Amino acid sequence: MKLKRLSKHDRYVLELSNKIKHKYDSVSVNVPIRHSKRSLGEIDIIAKKGNRFDLYEVKCSYRILKAKKQLSRIRNILNLKNARSYFYCGSSRMLVTV
Repeated sequence: MKLKRLSKHDRYVLELSNKIKHKYDSVSVNVPIRHSKRSLGEIDIIAKKGNRFDLYEVKCSYRILKAKKQLSRIRNILNLKNARSYFYCGSSRMLVTV
């Protein structure tokens, strides 16, 4: 059986999920967002602690504006107005509150 090699982005997503998983009740990775049969996007990490959700967007390089746009769009689609949002830059290993 041939193992698929993870992309740089997927390695950064797994790295971040391993760093934060002890803080949450559940952590979901690469969650597709769909409406009927239409794909509306994907969020890299959704973490849940009690009734609170945190959203994480991972980028290989420091592209915080694109991450902010994606996070606000997903927050609106999922109707999670009070969810906290974070941006993780894989190359610098930096986690930023958005």
